[in-house]
Amino acid sequence: MTQDTINKDSTNNNDASNNNNYTPPKVWQPVEGNGGKFAGTNKPTAGARHKQKLPKGDNPLQLYSLNTPNGVKINILLEELAELGVEGAKYDAFKIDIMEGDQFGSEFVTINPNSKIPALVDYSDKEGPVHIFESGAIMMYLAEKFSKFIPLATDNAHKRAACLSWVMWQMGSAPYVGGGFGHFFSYAPYPMQYPIDRFTMETKRQLDVLDKHLANSEYMIGDGEERYTIADMIIWAWYGQLVLDELYENGAEFLDASSYSNVQRWAKQIAARPAVKRAVELELKLIN
Repeated sequence: MTQDTINKDSTNNNDASNNNNYTPPKVWQPVEGNGGKFAGTNKPTAGARHKQKLPKGDNPLQLYSLNTPNGVKINILLEELAELGVEGAKYDAFKIDIMEGDQFGSEFVTINPNSKIPALVDYSDKEGPVHIFESGAIMMYLAEKFSKFIPLATDNAHKRAACLSWVMWQMGSAPYVGGGFGHFFSYAPYPMQYPIDRFTMETKRQLDVLDKHLANSEYMIGDGEERYTIADMIIWAWYGQLVLDELYENGAEFLDASSYSNVQRWAKQIAARPAVKRAVELELKLIN
């Protein structure tokens, strides 16, 4: 079946949301049950929707997350810290089931008012629990707290600047991959060529950015184990898994991911690390 046939079939039904002639109203209003995998949980409002107490383990760090790319980022860093035997980085990890709405529970919203995973609480601070949300913020907090996997400005300002730049590149770029390409390729209620083309082009552009950069660099900020940083971890969780076909069914083939040979080399190298292997399979405890 061709893309044109899919588009015709998907628009020749009685679902108003499939209307190619859609004209935006002056003021948008949500459409109940407007298709897609996340239609049951998405709303245009913030805040808690129900009371829910979160469990707490015995370790100083409490992670509330899910093994999505954004969650795997934190898993990797915590497992890499465990690999080094960093005592203060011991943690308990709990599952926030976003399909069941756990992210809208009252205590989770207290930690992260944006209701997104991952979220972390550090109970080791003498002034009281530290709440951290947004994966990039969590990774920078932990890396700087333990002085691991991030260059210090006092040691190498150039490498620190490169590390932070690539961390922020990922935070700004990945929504085009997940919320753009991934959503319309895998989760939308029906195939739509325009958004798939739009976000595929941008995803491939980003992969080309990485491929050109990694042509001359073993890791994101240089060569050698000492140059493996949170920049690699945070980017690998999205782009490494993407090219290894671990995110969206047939997504790597659709993107011609094998053509990005430098990204492939880097992705496979990181995937082989013991801490990364544990991170992607991390068992999360239930919150109920």
